[in-house]
Amino acid sequence: MTLYHFGNCLALVYVPYYLTYKYSGLSEYGAFWKCFQAGGIYVFTQLCKMLILATFFPASDSSGQDSMDFIGEFLKATVDLLDLGGIYLVLMGIPGKGHAKILTAGVGWAGAEIVLTRFLLLWVGARGAEFDWTYIQKSLESNISLVQHITTVTLVWLWSRHDLNRSLLPVVTTMLLFCSYKPFIMEMLVHVTKTGPWIVLLIRAVLTLCLGITTLQIYAGLAQSIGIY
Repeated sequence: MTLYHFGNCLALVYVPYYLTYKYSGLSEYGAFWKCFQAGGIYVFTQLCKMLILATFFPASDSSGQDSMDFIGEFLKATVDLLDLGGIYLVLMGIPGKGHAKILTAGVGWAGAEIVLTRFLLLWVGARGAEFDWTYIQKSLESNISLVQHITTVTLVWLWSRHDLNRSLLPVVTTMLLFCSYKPFIMEMLVHVTKTGPWIVLLIRAVLTLCLGITTLQIYAGLAQSIGIY
């Protein structure tokens, strides 16, 4: 039973990534190696973030579980802006244009995150003696992360375009900042409202969907105006 639960969680996490890679056309472009390179830059970026956090934001020994240092957590969340720089490096290293470039960077970045943050968690936890909804939640959260990362990559690509309508640049920049600070916002929401995990998952899904649809509309408008395919 535990092995069956582990297999279900594993499929729920990784199958959407495989389907995205296969049916988005990336397999036809031979983009596997570029996805792997994107994953390598992801790992390097996370190591840099860990070094900065360990140097400037050491773990505190505060025992108050109901207290939250909002300023400290905000400054820690600011370190996530390095992810945008890493994504920009990934995009600059992928030849071509259009959706293939964005999807290659997005799937590679998201895939590296999901391998490093979910596999060991599921292997240790989902194979436990008792069923726990936590791992189903984590698996569903991984699918939301895939959409979120592709959205973020698209926003970084739009922000780097010189032919983007100048009136849309503040919108794209604001959405990029929101993507970076979204984990902090969600953590603050949970702390203040004591929201349950399923409600948090629903809110995260709705926010990600709204960001994705808005980003898609901006991308589609730019692609139509300059003929990007």
